[in-house]
Amino acid sequence: MNKIKSLLITMFLLNAFCLLNAQEKKNFELADIYERPTFSIKSVRGMNPMNDGNTYATLEKGVLNIYNYKTGKKVKSLFNMRDLILPGDSIALPLYGTYTLSEDETKVLFMNNMNPIYRHSYTASFYVYDINTKVLQPLSENGDQRLATFSPDATKVAFMRDNNLFIKDLKTNEEIQFTHDGKWNYIINGAPDWVYEEEFGFAQGFFWSPDSKKIAFYRFDESNVKEFNMQMTEGLYMQDYKFKYPKAGEDNSIVEIFVYDVESGKTTKMNTGEETDIYFPRIKWTQNSNVLAIQRLNRHQNHLEILTADATTGETSVIYDETNPYYIDITDNWTFLADGKRFLMTSEADGFNHIYLYTMDGSLVKQLTSGNWEVTEVYGFDGKEVYFQAAKNSSIERQIYAVNLKGTMRTLINKVGTNNARFSSNFKYLININSSAEQPHQYVLFDNSGKQVRVLEDNKDFAERMKDYNVAKKEFVTITDPAFTLPDGTQLEMETWRILPPDFDPNKKYPVLIYVYGGPGHQTVMNSWNHSDYAWMQMLAQNGIICVSINNRGGGARGEAFKKMTYQQLGKYETEDMITLAKYMAAQPYVNPDKIAIYGWSYGGFMATSGITKGADYISTAVAVAPVTNWRYYDNIYTERFMRTPQENPSGYDDNSPINFVEKLKGNYLLCHGSGDDNVHFQNAMELIKALVSEGKQFDLMVYPNKNHSIYGTYEEGGVEVRMHLFEKINNFLFENLLEN
Repeated sequence: MNKIKSLLITMFLLNAFCLLNAQEKKNFELADIYERPTFSIKSVRGMNPMNDGNTYATLEKGVLNIYNYKTGKKVKSLFNMRDLILPGDSIALPLYGTYTLSEDETKVLFMNNMNPIYRHSYTASFYVYDINTKVLQPLSENGDQRLATFSPDATKVAFMRDNNLFIKDLKTNEEIQFTHDGKWNYIINGAPDWVYEEEFGFAQGFFWSPDSKKIAFYRFDESNVKEFNMQMTEGLYMQDYKFKYPKAGEDNSIVEIFVYDVESGKTTKMNTGEETDIYFPRIKWTQNSNVLAIQRLNRHQNHLEILTADATTGETSVIYDETNPYYIDITDNWTFLADGKRFLMTSEADGFNHIYLYTMDGSLVKQLTSGNWEVTEVYGFDGKEVYFQAAKNSSIERQIYAVNLKGTMRTLINKVGTNNARFSSNFKYLININSSAEQPHQYVLFDNSGKQVRVLEDNKDFAERMKDYNVAKKEFVTITDPAFTLPDGTQLEMETWRILPPDFDPNKKYPVLIYVYGGPGHQTVMNSWNHSDYAWMQMLAQNGIICVSINNRGGGARGEAFKKMTYQQLGKYETEDMITLAKYMAAQPYVNPDKIAIYGWSYGGFMATSGITKGADYISTAVAVAPVTNWRYYDNIYTERFMRTPQENPSGYDDNSPINFVEKLKGNYLLCHGSGDDNVHFQNAMELIKALVSEGKQFDLMVYPNKNHSIYGTYEEGGVEVRMHLFEKINNFLFENLLEN
């Protein structure tokens, strides 16, 4: 009896201790996410591969050190930024901790005074440092520059200023201007316009030939592109900010490709055809310094060609021709092999994205990868194998592979979760960045046989820190429903995740928040680490809100039929999937069916607004941040890729615009937007507001003056972080409408 009594006492004390321990767990707070670095994780940055393939450079406390990949030991130091002093000065120049080494690794470009233009572009003051002579010089004394780039032989630097192109000769110190017609909002030489930069994802529009004797460059004529005007609330009077922004169905820039010969000073236009209402999403020098490759894409973006151009005469010929019934995604997955006779290309030609090998005359040699899975990124070719990332094991994971030119494939990294690779210059080593839904990024060095060499950073301290917090598990759940089908009727299994409250009681009824993005090719359900959203969802869960998300139809890594079924109907099937998810959650015994909310930003804001209108019978609360409200208001490259023009597809635009369905709204709606959003214009919010008011619909609104699409920063030094303010507003709105009776 005494033994039993003792055992009961022990069990009681143990349970009490566990309960006390659970009660002592910390809760997530907004300030921990958006103001304090409480949940920040360590990363490994700045490991820039050196030419020898065995070493890398990294900037540490202002010293550029060279390390051996295999041993991790320091080989040497190249310079100390404290010694970067301009001639005649006595103190070091304040420079940013970013740098660009010349190809021969003898010179370095630095910059300061950076001023952003758009998402990727900026002006700055650049400086050139010669490692051998230890001399630092300003690149130019004639005004700030853009896109400063060494020639391959490191004797010159090309750059852009005031929409024109220049070359600085580092031997003679001579500065040469070789375009002269550049003008803001009219002519751009050497950089893309707003819509190319945003939608084709590049900021530099000029490129040195391999022999340093020529520069290929874009010329944009924006004259006929309509201006968009944003008013910035600075000072006594509003300030106009005007820039060229082509909306769906409107005129684009006329784009031409030129080659400048450095020695002769001659500029030659490449013959890209008579049609001007087209795109050139990529240009690249081949292995031949007189042959430039140009991607030519029609306005519908379903016919892609690669032209090779004679840089001296401008004459071109087509070496690659691909058509698609929907659209063709543009990537950087094209590589010209060192033999000068072949090139690699990825395509969805067989229904999934795979790697193909072609000869330079356009003949297909071999499809190197195949199967019902997707190549998601190509890292490069080492002369024997192509290294790439793929969603082969699962559409919500990524692993690393290699394939030779005969199509023999091998696995390099097969770790569970999402893997991203950074290779050395000769592909002998790779730094693998692995994460999962529950595990932050781990940086581990491998050789190219897949053998682990050493751990660089495992974020164990973060994992230990998390033990103090009230963390709920992020679970992956596969669901089926008759609504989830492909156009051919194929029944789909849909990937979702959920986060239940850490003290979850299946006998209670919980509110639900659906987290959505939903855009073409995107996935919100991934077995990978997502810092800010993860922490915010944990905070909601600890307050008693179940968080869920789904990879809706139109998403990525499940083949072309899944991704492109939303063609000409953006928002239709994605919204149906959100409503189906809401119905599914409402049917769960632990869910309050009257308290289902949806939240999204940008495309997700469009989806949230569509959900609270078209899905008003199932979704009671919505938060939309910076939403598109009608695709007629968005840029033409993105929108027409998926919708064609409003003139061709008016019903596709109007049948899926939440503006046209505001009469259905009967729940709680919060609309947030930055008035300085150059991407999804505040016009989207204003037009939606007009429609809501016209229908007599009440809603909540938060506007952030002058803030762009990302809504961050402060309004004055020491002021409240805007992102913190935004999520306080969102939290209060959700708690009021989901938790209070």
